[in-house]
Amino acid sequence: MGFHHLAIATRDSKATHAFYTEAMGFSLAKVEVGKTPEGGWAKHFFYETGGGGMIAFWEIHDSGLPEDWKPALSEGLGLPRWANHIAFAAADEDDLARKQERWLSVGHDVVWIDHGWCISIYTVDPNRTMVEFCLTTREFTDEDRTRALELLQDPNPPLGDEAPTIRVFRAGDAPAAA
Repeated sequence: MGFHHLAIATRDSKATHAFYTEAMGFSLAKVEVGKTPEGGWAKHFFYETGGGGMIAFWEIHDSGLPEDWKPALSEGLGLPRWANHIAFAAADEDDLARKQERWLSVGHDVVWIDHGWCISIYTVDPNRTMVEFCLTTREFTDEDRTRALELLQDPNPPLGDEAPTIRVFRAGDAPAAA
């Protein structure tokens, strides 16, 4: 079962809209405006991501909020940026390459990682939240699932023995094949 939408807050709806339409290629589908329980008001805006799910953002105007609240999913909680991130599926390697080129063409740096079982590209949205497009490159086996449960339950699991292949692409640099 997929999820209907993921909703997160933003401090800058214009920058968020530009990123999720221009850089991500998503379509704005719905905006709702209403009162908040605390006496303010909010916009809730939804983007179709392709594949049936949506991502939504809150622009909240409420005097009950602290002035210095931070929208970054990880950094706002004192965690490293990579900890809480949003990953979207890529259809195939060509799709992943097109998404990477799109990000670079609109000024976003890209980190490309081959994890051994998937390939991911990462950038950061205007809210300082890491976003990812990910392509699973092989099917999981029963052995994979058994090993996953063992590692999950191990209070002191061994570290992986293979470092992933990582490439960094800077917006504005000459194009390079991934």
